[in-house]
Amino acid sequence: MYPALKRLLDLGTSLILIVLLIPVWLLAALAVRLTTPGPVFFFQERGGLHGRPIRVPKFRTMYADHVHDPTEVVPLSHSGITPVGRILRRAKIDELPQLFIVLRGDMSLVGPRPTIMEQIRQYDAFRRRRLEVRPGIAGLAQVNGNTAISWDERIRYDIYYVDHMSFGLDLMILCKTAMTVILGEAAFARPFDQSPFAETKP
Repeated sequence: MYPALKRLLDLGTSLILIVLLIPVWLLAALAVRLTTPGPVFFFQERGGLHGRPIRVPKFRTMYADHVHDPTEVVPLSHSGITPVGRILRRAKIDELPQLFIVLRGDMSLVGPRPTIMEQIRQYDAFRRRRLEVRPGIAGLAQVNGNTAISWDERIRYDIYYVDHMSFGLDLMILCKTAMTVILGEAAFARPFDQSPFAETKP
C-alpha cells in the first residue's frame, strides 16, 4: 500500500507546488536569463529507477561555458557557479523543474538523488541498491550533509533509505529539507556512523 500512497502523494503535492510556485519560477527564470548568457534550463541525463536513463532539468546555475567533469564535486564555493546560481542552489530553487519529472513518474519527492550515468556505470553491487527505488528531489543524504560529506557516506544514507522507506521517514526528510534551506547543509553534516540511523537494525 505504501508505494501506491507515495505515488498519490507525489502527484498531488507536485501539482500543488507547481501552481503555487509560479511566481518563483518566473523570478528564477528572469534572474538566470538577465544575469548571464546562456539557456535558462540545464538538462542532464541521470539514472532513474533500476538505472534507466532519465533527462533531469534544473535552472542553470553555472556559466554556460563550464566544461562538465563527471568526477568533480560542486560545492557552493565552486568558481563555475554564477552569483545567481549560488542563490538558487542555496535555496534549492534550481531543482524546482524536477517537479515535472515527479509528475511524470520518473522521480519522487523523496528518494536518493539521481546521479549521472558515468557514476552508475562504476557502481558495485552495494551502490546499485540505491537504484531500487525512484530517485527523489529530497533525500536522506542531502539532509545529513550532502556535498559536505563524502560520496561513500552519502551512499550509506541512501541505502538506509531504501531499506527503511516509510511515510514517517519521508515526512522527516521533507521537514529537514526546509531546515537545510534556512541553515545550510553544512549545519547537518555528519558521518553515517554518527547518526541515529546507524543504530537501527535492518
